[in-house]
Amino acid sequence: MNKSKIGFILFFLFIFNNLFLSAQEKDSSVSTNLNVFIDCNYCYEDFIKTEIDYINYVRDRKQADVHVQITRQNTGSGGKEYVLTLYGQNKFENFRDTIVFYTKQAATEDDIRTNLVKKLKLGLVRYLLQTPTGEKITVSFKNEKTNITIDNWKNWVFNVNINSYLNGEKSYSYSSLYGNFSIRKITQDIKINLSLNGSYGESRFDIGDQILFSLSRSQSVNSSVVLSAGDHWSYGGYASLSNSTYSNKKSQIYLAPGIEYNIFPYNESTRKQLRFLYRISDNYYHYNEETIYGKLHDNLTQQSLMIALDLKQVWGSVSLAVEGSNYFYDFKKNNLYVYSEFSLRLIEGLSFTLYGQYAVMHDQLSLPKGDASTEQILLQRKQLETQYQYYSSVGLTYTFGSIYNNIVNTRFGN
Repeated sequence: MNKSKIGFILFFLFIFNNLFLSAQEKDSSVSTNLNVFIDCNYCYEDFIKTEIDYINYVRDRKQADVHVQITRQNTGSGGKEYVLTLYGQNKFENFRDTIVFYTKQAATEDDIRTNLVKKLKLGLVRYLLQTPTGEKITVSFKNEKTNITIDNWKNWVFNVNINSYLNGEKSYSYSSLYGNFSIRKITQDIKINLSLNGSYGESRFDIGDQILFSLSRSQSVNSSVVLSAGDHWSYGGYASLSNSTYSNKKSQIYLAPGIEYNIFPYNESTRKQLRFLYRISDNYYHYNEETIYGKLHDNLTQQSLMIALDLKQVWGSVSLAVEGSNYFYDFKKNNLYVYSEFSLRLIEGLSFTLYGQYAVMHDQLSLPKGDASTEQILLQRKQLETQYQYYSSVGLTYTFGSIYNNIVNTRFGN
């Protein structure tokens, strides 16, 4: 055995020994601090740990005294609604608290994370009071006059977005341009959306003495109005005008009234919702090229039903949506779309994740007659005939070792 191999083995044993002794020290220590599990996606966890450093952060919910679930959703003005739900465990099993706060669209990341930490500190107070740390808590109050908010825009929000993308090398280039203008008004009683969208993309390949060029274009105007009819019912409608070179649609006019029922009250939507949405639509199509059915125009009535489930609980999260539709003139002209996303905490340290999409399509009425060119197929510039599409991902994650997760170290990146 040469010296380099001996040196490598000694170095490995040194590292392993230090890690093992460190783990033993941590696990043998008995902490009097509050154990907290933070359950969220992208909620500034490193910042929370550095700002609230008088509690223990554990990596598994079953090791926690308090399970903090942080969820968020968009507000009508373009900001966010954050909901912090604190579930007490062990000696706090009868404790449960909910804190809600809102951020503006123009809020910076520092504004958001600072406000998040502030609310979390307040939420943890009654739990900390039951620990030795509670002896160190003091309370202060800023006695300031509350300003009355006056909204001169009456909840109307406008947004303009323009994006471009360039990519290339000697034998290849790609460029695209996308623009969007939207108007919306969202209150507890009404939800109005209007958007204008346009996109353009082109690709160019230099293959020896041959140059391949391909482009795609699309434009659309979309609008919707939704009215509240209590804690569980909503009704409204959609209207749109669009075109797309990919879908062989020179123009499409879409008009659809709809009605929705949510089994759970809408004010609980950040944690759970089960919605049933039914729509009946009138569609007018004008095609760029003659279709495989010999049509340049179509005027068809369609119906659709969507069932959507969203749950965010202490044991994980579930999102499931199933949508089916068909044309009235021929029920065989139909489609079915299924979307699922599961994240389940099976046992301590073991998590199961599943993501999948599947679509069955028997209503590709706009397919153009004739074969697509090679570049259209390879670059996906033209919709092709198919009866299904799918995508899926399955994974397991298992973590073991020290239950504590307090340390933040950003050296050499995370």
